[in-house]
Amino acid sequence: MTKKIPAEPFSMDRFVAILKAEYKTWNAPVITLLSHDGASPFQVLISTLLSLRTRDEVTGEASKRLFARASTPEEMIALGEAAIAETIYPVGFYPTKSRRIVEISRMIIDTFNGVVPDDIDELLKLPGVGRKTANLVLVEGYRKNAICVDTHVHRISNRIGYVKTKNPDETEMALRKKLPEPYWIIYNEMLVAFGQTLCRPISPHCSICPVASMCPRIGVGKSR
Repeated sequence: MTKKIPAEPFSMDRFVAILKAEYKTWNAPVITLLSHDGASPFQVLISTLLSLRTRDEVTGEASKRLFARASTPEEMIALGEAAIAETIYPVGFYPTKSRRIVEISRMIIDTFNGVVPDDIDELLKLPGVGRKTANLVLVEGYRKNAICVDTHVHRISNRIGYVKTKNPDETEMALRKKLPEPYWIIYNEMLVAFGQTLCRPISPHCSICPVASMCPRIGVGKSR
């Protein structure tokens, strides 16, 4: 694993301050865009499920088509699995996701009185909902303090040397212990935009990165 000695020591406060000033000019995550456009917690949940293993552009368009036809649990059940699958195509695993949407909608009505829960343990009871999805619903649906760790957050948190973890779940737990709570809500949104635009998985754009001077570039072989 390669490591570059940075010109200045890493500071999470400075890291966040710099990225916070820059990231809104980058590619915002699709769920963040939907949330800022007024998506309900239920719509955030469904869009997050659609986004799994699917490009943001495809997720965004599929979400718009679906919510034009059904935007509540009751409407999803009425629309039905076949129509949902047809509407969300070509998102990845669309037949499975359409079935999950109906199952989740039924459970939200039957178990949670029609309201998406705002507690991670309750969210994890929904079929097909893991920690990443649950945390994103808390952050983007309810603006509650949570740490959503996707591939970008996991990669970058390790690349900058802030944590040393093997998978997203380990990264979430490490960040919960270490990351100052005022940064929890913004951390995913900021790092996903950063990871999609500059801090790419392969050959990141280190030459134009605004935080390059403090980054040890752990695991980076080739960069631009």
